[in-house]
Amino acid sequence: MSDCGSMTRRFLFGEGHNPPSVRSYIQSLTETLRTLSPKTQTERRRIEIALEHVREIKRHTRKLEERVVMLEEKLQVLEEAKK
Repeated sequence: MSDCGSMTRRFLFGEGHNPPSVRSYIQSLTETLRTLSPKTQTERRRIEIALEHVREIKRHTRKLEERVVMLEEKLQVLEEAKK
């Protein structure tokens, strides 16, 4: 059985809350841009450019995440070798 008091306390103080990931923010932004209905050609082009920028951000984010994983693995190897 779980301790309801501690669960409530964590919830109220936000200790159990995980902030959204970068991917979640990117997905939300993409969905928002796609739901916009531009009224002029200029607005349509701005939305297209914004979506292109979001795709580039997504690509760079993926590369950074891959690099972080690689560096974490190297760090783990170094820490094990140190022991």
